[in-house]
Amino acid sequence: MTLNTNGTLLSPTPQVLSVMQPYFFPYLGYFALIRHTDFFVVFDSVQYISKGWMNRNRMLKPNEGWQYMTAPVQKQRQDTLIKDTLVVPGDEWKVKVLRQLEHYKKKAPHYTAVRALLEDCFSNPDLSLSRLNVYYLAKVCAYLGLPFRHAMFSDLNMTLGPVEAADEWALRTTQALGATTYVNQPGGRTFFDPAKYTQAGIDLRFVDFHSPTYNQRREPFEPGLSVLDVLMFNSPEEVLVMLDNVTLDQ
Repeated sequence: MTLNTNGTLLSPTPQVLSVMQPYFFPYLGYFALIRHTDFFVVFDSVQYISKGWMNRNRMLKPNEGWQYMTAPVQKQRQDTLIKDTLVVPGDEWKVKVLRQLEHYKKKAPHYTAVRALLEDCFSNPDLSLSRLNVYYLAKVCAYLGLPFRHAMFSDLNMTLGPVEAADEWALRTTQALGATTYVNQPGGRTFFDPAKYTQAGIDLRFVDFHSPTYNQRREPFEPGLSVLDVLMFNSPEEVLVMLDNVTLDQ
């Protein structure tokens, strides 16, 4: 896949596109979206929102319940964009995350492989939160054998048409890149206007991911945790089967 000087795609033109903000080791449904698109635009040119999923996610606590694992960000203005948000320098927070997950060693059959994956991820010294998150996404996808064709929105330097509503960022991006289908997570149904996409000749779809239960070696099951929890208890082959348990609806 190549880009011209304006950042628009030349070859091959993507057919099925998705646009998402860069999350920190997100839940499995995020990877289902990657699985069912052929190009993924990482939306990093809007305001960073604290206490969301861009710098933290959830994992099991040693005995019961869940805990946050966090990549702390440097102090910044409230209107700082995602692409300009930096993590705290040094390895202290990375060491803390690894220690938080050591309890998985006792029960999780894939702990050693996931620990090695994390150590590989954390070897990246970049301070850009968005680029770190995309690097981590790419590493997880490679571990799964899942193609991840992507670009940062800020790197594409696209000239978009007017954006007057939240659902038009995806619409204009899809038009600029020449894709014929746009796929979003089901939460988009609350603010996406299908008529806009129909008028533009774009097929708007939503990936309803049927989140699985799996054996966490304790009860009760804690749903919606980071992909890392899924990887601890399931092989890459098993996870790929989970990612195909979706419904693509209009």
